[in-house]
Amino acid sequence: MLKRITNVPTNIITGFLGAGISTAILHLLKNKPADEKWAVLVNEFGEIGVDGSLFEGKNSNKQGVFIREVPGGCMCCTAGLPMQIALNVLLTTAQPDRLLIEPTGLGHPIEVLGVLSGKYYQESLAINKIVTLVDARHLSENRYTNHETFNQQIAIADIIVGNKSDLYNDADRRALEAYTAEKGAPHAKLLITGQGILESSWLHGATLATAEPQDYNEDAKAKPTVAELPIPESGYLKVENKGEGFRSVGWRFTPYRVFNRDKLVAFFNKLNVERMKAVFITDSGIFGYNLTPDALTELPLDDTAESRVDIIASDIDGTWETLILDCLAAS
Repeated sequence: MLKRITNVPTNIITGFLGAGISTAILHLLKNKPADEKWAVLVNEFGEIGVDGSLFEGKNSNKQGVFIREVPGGCMCCTAGLPMQIALNVLLTTAQPDRLLIEPTGLGHPIEVLGVLSGKYYQESLAINKIVTLVDARHLSENRYTNHETFNQQIAIADIIVGNKSDLYNDADRRALEAYTAEKGAPHAKLLITGQGILESSWLHGATLATAEPQDYNEDAKAKPTVAELPIPESGYLKVENKGEGFRSVGWRFTPYRVFNRDKLVAFFNKLNVERMKAVFITDSGIFGYNLTPDALTELPLDDTAESRVDIIASDIDGTWETLILDCLAAS
């Protein structure tokens, strides 16, 4: 018999593209209390959805980690699998001791808070600290400081984390202190870290942020997302998305298609994009990839259902598909 779900400590962990949110969540999951079950609801701007595969490739239900993904941009309104449907399934399945919610780096966290603050979830969830990761080096670029989402993420935070601090200079640190003092909430605490290392103690305590509660949509129906559609006979499926000044393109490949690891790494290293995430079945094993303007990282994974890649950039290069297919391993 399922226990009644009440007052699950819930954290929104947000940040703009490239701030290192996924790395931070992986670190938290790795260091969670062994006797606790944690659930993660993750949203991505791209329609394919890669973060869920990355998290699941390093964590499993047996380890007390449960993942649910909402691909396709806005977590609250994405067509196919609305946030409330995904959240209800996750809570019922996991019955977690803590819930982490990762909105897309281009999403508005205040809308997510509004859904969580609605009457439907008031008994089941206890909204804890909202954590926003920031790369201080971005404060020198208008495309970040003039972006509504970037500023909203800072304004709503209880804790602002200056991530990737090993790459800062003194001017970056001073700019971060000044910007968060100007744009952040009066109660917000600024912390500095590197490599996405968040302390679990930072998650504890009620948020002081507020949002207009959003009513639960009783008529919402779960529909298949692109990430759940069958892959056609061609062996892959492609989909694009756009919004917030960016474009995304992604591919899903049947698991029978195996890729050459060296060719993939060479292709990724030549990309000049805002962000790329991927999970690939290769001739050397299964690997997850994360590309930012700083570097390409490769992570060995235990398992994945299929190969996926999602690229976010200002413009989409029509040659990328051919170049990815050229990375297929010889039969």
